[in-house]
Amino acid sequence: MGVLSAAGLAFPERVYPSNHLVQTFLTNDIINLIIGIPILVGSIWFTGREKLAGLLLWPGALLYVIYNYIAYVFGRPFDLFTFVYLALILISAYIIYDLIRKVDSNSVKQQLAGAVGEKIAGWFLLIFGILFILRAVNIFVSASLNQVVLPPTEIGVSIADIVISILWIIGGIFLLRTKPLGYTAGLGLLFAASMLFVGLIIFLIIQPVLTAAPFIPIDFIVVTVMGIILSIPFIIFLRGTIKTSKI
Repeated sequence: MGVLSAAGLAFPERVYPSNHLVQTFLTNDIINLIIGIPILVGSIWFTGREKLAGLLLWPGALLYVIYNYIAYVFGRPFDLFTFVYLALILISAYIIYDLIRKVDSNSVKQQLAGAVGEKIAGWFLLIFGILFILRAVNIFVSASLNQVVLPPTEIGVSIADIVISILWIIGGIFLLRTKPLGYTAGLGLLFAASMLFVGLIIFLIIQPVLTAAPFIPIDFIVVTVMGIILSIPFIIFLRGTIKTSKI
């Protein structure tokens, strides 16, 4: 992830062969370096120190990687970089599967039940998941009805939105039904969502500085408000998890 982002910054014309791709992905490469890698390394470090919060945050950091590189896979022309992006997605997905498989979800539920605001978290994940799927579907339907060709970057982001929104909905339902897997996956799903909003806020700030893209105040305000709202259940869940015992 670090090498790919550095390559994008060092050779933007080679990696992103159009101005539209540069405007989108050059800025995102910086965000990968200042957010994506630190949250991934940090969650692994806390897991190594036998912190339950670190273990439950780790899948969320990997979801951040998956989301980003789904957008890269579908938003860029097919080339050798595509295989590397796919490898990152598959590796991250396997690690998430392996972590969830090996975690004792019943034990996690026993520690977290009643301490993490599971109902609030569940409703937030469910509602945000539904809203983002509807938004992505509306983009595709509107483009089809109006016979408009969507930019590849918008297609990539919309597909990534659909994938992660499905996971938010599933996680939200599991939390609302107080299923053990919901407690194991809930913090990671909220973490990924919060970090994606933080990344988008930073994106909207630095994109006009690096490229010719305009700064749109209304987009910045809406994204910031949504990010603040979504951070509430994440903070509640994280605080409850930190108060529990070690792994």
